[in-house]
Parts: sequence; structure tokens; C-alpha cells
Amino acid sequence: MARFLARRLIHAVFVVWGVVTVVFFILRLTGDPAAFLVDQTATREEIFHARHLLGLDRPLHAQYLDFIAAVPRGDFGLSIQQRRPALPIVLEHLWPATAELALAAIVLATVLAIPLGVVAATHRDGPLDHLSRVGSLFLQSMPSFWLGLMLILVFAVALGGLLPAFGSGSLRHLILPALTLAAAPLAQNVRLIRSGLLEVLQQDYVRTARAKGLAERGVVYRHALRNAAGPFLTVTGLSLGFMLSGTLVIETVFSWPGLGRLMVQAVPGRDFPVIQAAVVVFAVLFVAVNLIVDVVHGLVDPRARVA
Repeated sequence: MARFLARRLIHAVFVVWGVVTVVFFILRLTGDPAAFLVDQTATREEIFHARHLLGLDRPLHAQYLDFIAAVPRGDFGLSIQQRRPALPIVLEHLWPATAELALAAIVLATVLAIPLGVVAATHRDGPLDHLSRVGSLFLQSMPSFWLGLMLILVFAVALGGLLPAFGSGSLRHLILPALTLAAAPLAQNVRLIRSGLLEVLQQDYVRTARAKGLAERGVVYRHALRNAAGPFLTVTGLSLGFMLSGTLVIETVFSWPGLGRLMVQAVPGRDFPVIQAAVVVFAVLFVAVNLIVDVVHGLVDPRARVA
């Protein structure tokens, strides 16, 4: 287990380093942020002074080395738009707004997927199974922004403001964006649990458990589901990472004051420090979640440690 964990940690470090490197060089190709610090009538000297303040007049490799050295300290520089350190701005929007939305969505996608997947698998080729498969395909095929707009039209407009369409501050504000964000992962999880259980339920030990007279509920949930949970755990970890990144669209649609909306606002202004800090935070969270999932998977199924 120790070697398994060490391999995963080394892999995680290289992934974060790769993300940091890619985001640094890609942002440098998008344009000059110094133009947003000066007036349109600024002289060449004023633009050069703005570039000097941002450190953009130095060689690219020197900027990169400084950036790599500063990232472990959490120093991404001052926000161009807000003129204060970028990392605290990012963390303020990450917690609680984005974290609250992502966690609510992953809870919905997990809690609802398990019974729906089990019902579909135990009623194979029946009406409930067909309904589950059609519903899963429908939810996975819909763009999240379209689903969000449809939910707004139904619950905030057609039903006379049953649920608020925009903003935050209460549980009612959280329902629509969390449902929108959870839709695609929920559909994926249901299909994974169904396919995994269908395979495991054909195994000899399941037939033996049934032959011993164990209750069907115990056979499914205590024996079969545990052995079918490996892919589900892995995809759940990936889903949480994708949910964090997917909040860019959802937070914009619902005016949710989180990290995704902050990034959408920072991109047009080429606020390099905020964008870099946000992408690195997303990457670290994504890698950390997947590391935790790998460890849990390794504990649940020892075969995964040598995979």
C-alpha cells in the first residue's frame, strides 16, 4: 500500500506541474494584459511601464522560472482588475460558493444513482430498466446550459417563482444549479452501477450466497455492490473534478458567485494572476480528489494496488 501511495503522489506532482506549465504558456499567447492597465490614449512609455510593473518585459524563461518558484508559496501576484493578491480572491470564491455547489451536486449524483442503478440491474430488460437507460441517455445528451435554462423556465417562470433563478444565500437558491450540475454525472453513475452489477450478479459467489438462503437485498448490497463499486468510485472522483470545472457554465447561467463565474469575468480582462491561480487550484483539487479515490479504491479492492 505504501508503494502504491508513493506512485500516486509522484504522478500527482507531475500532473500539477504539467498543468502549471501549460497554463503559463497558453496565457502568454492570448495577448498583452498591460493594455488593460492604461488608457486607450496611453503612450508607448506608459505601456512599457505597465509591462514592467507586471514583469512582462523580462525574458519568457525568466518569467516561467519565477512563476514555478512562486506557485508552491501560493504567490500568483496581484489581480490586474482588483489590485490585491490573486490567491485569496480565488479561495474566497471557491469556499463556500463553488464548493457548496459541487458537493451538493456530487451528493445528488451519488445518492440517487445507487438505488436507480440497483433497480435497473435487478429488473433487467423490464420497464424500469428501459426507463433508466432512456433517462440516462437523455440526461447525458443535454448541454448543461440548456438544461439550466429549461429548469429556470419551468420552476422560476412557469410555476410562478417556485424556485429562484439567480443568486445565492439559501437552500432554495442551490436547488436548480445543483440539479443542473448533477444531471450528467447522475446518468453516468446509473449506467455504471447497472453494468457493473449485471456482471457481478452472474458470478459463482453470488449464486452461492443465494443458495445459502441469504436475502436478495443482502446479496445485492452487501456482496455484489461492493465488488461492482470500483469503476463507480473512480468515476465519482473524476465527476467531482469535472463538476468543479463545469461550474464555469452553471455559475454563469444562475449568477452563482463562485470560482467559475470569477474566471469567466477574468478572461476578457486578461487578469493573468487570477486565471493562473484559479486553474492551479482547480488542478490541485482535481488531482487530490483522484488521489483519495485511488487510495479508497485500493483499500476496497486490493487488486487495484498492482494495476
